[in-house]
Amino acid sequence: MQPGFKWGKIMDYQNLAEMFFHKKESHSTHTAYMYKKQGIWYTVSYREAVEQAEKIAAGLSRLGIGANHTVALISRNRLEWALIDYAVMNLGAILVPIYPTLLGKHVQFILEDSGARVLFAEDASQMEKVEEIRSRLTRTTHFFLLEPEETRSASWNTFEQLLQEGENVLKTDSAIAHRYRAVSPEDTATIIYTSGTTGLPKGVELTHKNFLSNIESVNYVFQARPDDVALSFLPLSHILERMAGHFFATYHGLTIAYAESINQLPENMREVRPTLMVSVPRLYEKMYARIMEVREESSPLKRKIFDWAVGVGQKSFRKERAGEKLSVFLRKKRKLADKLVFRKIREQMGGRIQYCVSGGAPLGADIGEFFAAVGIPILEGYGLTETSPAITFNRPGQMKFGTVGQPLPGVEVKIAEDGEILTRGEHVMKGYFQNPQATAEAIDSRGWFHTGDIGYLDDEGNLVITDRKKNLIVTSGGKNVAPQPIENKLISSKYIDQAVVIGDKRKFCSALLVPNREIVSHWAREQGIEEDNYRNLLMHPAVQSLFRRVVDHLMTDFAGYEQVKKFLLIPEPFTMENGELTPTLKIKRRVIEEKFAAEINALYQDEEIPVSESRA
Repeated sequence: MQPGFKWGKIMDYQNLAEMFFHKKESHSTHTAYMYKKQGIWYTVSYREAVEQAEKIAAGLSRLGIGANHTVALISRNRLEWALIDYAVMNLGAILVPIYPTLLGKHVQFILEDSGARVLFAEDASQMEKVEEIRSRLTRTTHFFLLEPEETRSASWNTFEQLLQEGENVLKTDSAIAHRYRAVSPEDTATIIYTSGTTGLPKGVELTHKNFLSNIESVNYVFQARPDDVALSFLPLSHILERMAGHFFATYHGLTIAYAESINQLPENMREVRPTLMVSVPRLYEKMYARIMEVREESSPLKRKIFDWAVGVGQKSFRKERAGEKLSVFLRKKRKLADKLVFRKIREQMGGRIQYCVSGGAPLGADIGEFFAAVGIPILEGYGLTETSPAITFNRPGQMKFGTVGQPLPGVEVKIAEDGEILTRGEHVMKGYFQNPQATAEAIDSRGWFHTGDIGYLDDEGNLVITDRKKNLIVTSGGKNVAPQPIENKLISSKYIDQAVVIGDKRKFCSALLVPNREIVSHWAREQGIEEDNYRNLLMHPAVQSLFRRVVDHLMTDFAGYEQVKKFLLIPEPFTMENGELTPTLKIKRRVIEEKFAAEINALYQDEEIPVSESRA
């Protein structure tokens, strides 16, 4: 633990259920949740939310659910997700969240491995997925559907039926609403199955104390305000949203608004006007690309004003970051830049954003600095499911882009001899569920968790992530190459949506690039290039020449052996449905390299194959 740091403030709560149920009295009338249905936003107070959770807990208790039993939930973010989570923990039971994008066979594995007795599914599509594997389920006996109008099977009960049963139980046994008093901080709160880029997922067993200690660590460096509104759209199955947009928000008694979908996010931001938002870098990258696209479409005068404003904002941010006082002249220029440019950008996000949080993957330093200049600071942190999740965090007013911040109070970090990042503290998981061998491989005898990430601490104590240890490329010439920084640089271009760098045991690095179809097609039309087939368009010499120039320009800051010498343009994006991305949008490198093996081999033999044949 860091000197001067004392535990105790948040650990007054013995468990996460107590933290939530306590809000029935402390934040009784304050809006806890917002959700949109049929075009109307509805609000739910903390008292109403807790009372609903009490009914869910009572209904589950009638089914025999109690301490250490597991309950599974497969759904997108919604009010019921949150209430089921707290209701399950109230009984001392364990919630097992399942990504709604997972295939049936993966759902089956998680249900069987966790031994879930009850399954909540969101709608008919999830119900049908479960029905396909139901005959192979040996331990799940109760099935509930959250959308009652979509019930099409007599073997599925509705969520409303559970609530009604719970209400009846509470009439004779109100003590069920306070079962959380018997739940210990060391008890398991949840089992989260890692999405994994290879192999079967492992169940990460996290305790109430893991989360509570992490809340306390974050709270020590970042204070939320009582009137904050957090927009929730990153999946609650994801540890980052579960912690930051769910547990942390509940601790502070914030209002949590559930976005309708990623496609509706821009509209929801303008409607809800959030003050806080949590996301992975991909959202900020897309927002940045869209802003740059609008800039390109503007008149020369407007582009000049935009560039001037960004320059002023960046200069102001850098001076403030260095602790320098801004001159009166610079403050006036920033005020004008805000009026002409920045305020309009912030209004597209609702106009009230105080901070954004980024995690799950590295955020490009240029993107972070741009948003800071605009007045939308992005606090980047680092962690894993196994660490509850936060390990490091960029502090407000001390952001250093290109790093993931300093270790949180109470969290130890050190760098192993091979460059691997190790961490120790109360944030580290209990272990992998029913997998002692994997647990022993991850947590050594001294309690250090081996993250599998490579990095270093800079001269200010900020952690810099280089890449995943298993992702490091070793060229045939013996050079070590971290692909992630190269990929981040490539996708900073408005022309490139996704990038995968290849080069292990090869003479040089190459890349699979997924172009931004809309921008590339628009560019081609401006050049007078007419192609009725997108794949043929990507093969056009002028398009190949464009990407060659773009890639060469982006590679100037990298060593010769790191630079992308050849590339392959992929017409269709990598997706979860095709098995190329994890539910947290991480690239499954092995899957992609296997799928495009022939094309990759051709890159190293024949420069004339510029586009994937398998993606016509």
